[in-house]
Amino acid sequence: MATTTRDIVTPDTLARASRSLEAISDSELLGEKLTINMGPSHPATHGVLRIVLELDGEVITKADPDVGYLHRGDEKIAENMQYNQFVPYTDRLDYLAPLANNVAYALAIEKLMGWELPPRGKAIRVICCEIARISAHLLGIGAFAMDVGAMTVFLYTFTEREKLYDLIELLTGARFTTSYTRIGGMTRDLPNGFIPALKTTCSGGLMPMPAKTP
Repeated sequence: MATTTRDIVTPDTLARASRSLEAISDSELLGEKLTINMGPSHPATHGVLRIVLELDGEVITKADPDVGYLHRGDEKIAENMQYNQFVPYTDRLDYLAPLANNVAYALAIEKLMGWELPPRGKAIRVICCEIARISAHLLGIGAFAMDVGAMTVFLYTFTEREKLYDLIELLTGARFTTSYTRIGGMTRDLPNGFIPALKTTCSGGLMPMPAKTP
């Protein structure tokens, strides 16, 4: 009787799986992706940012930022107001630096009117804008640091920001939504003791910068 000899190769489990994966295309492996919204009302987006996320399982494969979620129809609201009545709305449009945003709005109206403030009024506005600028930068740096994991930086910047809030409260009577500027000037002159307090804060009240190394 004739006999036939045949070799049979039985690969192990890992080898069989590897060969099967090589025969499958990348698109078949990915499957269906999921698109979800992160924000705009989300603790990690600070209320003004929406991110459209594309997920493959638990892996983020794409992230498209969509900015511009702070429009509240204020232009339409302003149509039924006098110019000075709209000042409190400018606080809310830039709540990081309301003092400066008050000034920006007033300058636009004064330019339309052809008005110019006296030197003292201009000087007070410059002080307001600089305080607001530093305050906003402290918040921005602190919030960014916290977002990337540096919690201590946030605590330092907000400690220094409180000192500026004390100045703002002395100047305007409010700490956050100030409404201090008016078309053609300010609500009131500088209070007694403001300039000495400002000098104290600027000359060492805020966190000192590290000394430069030669």
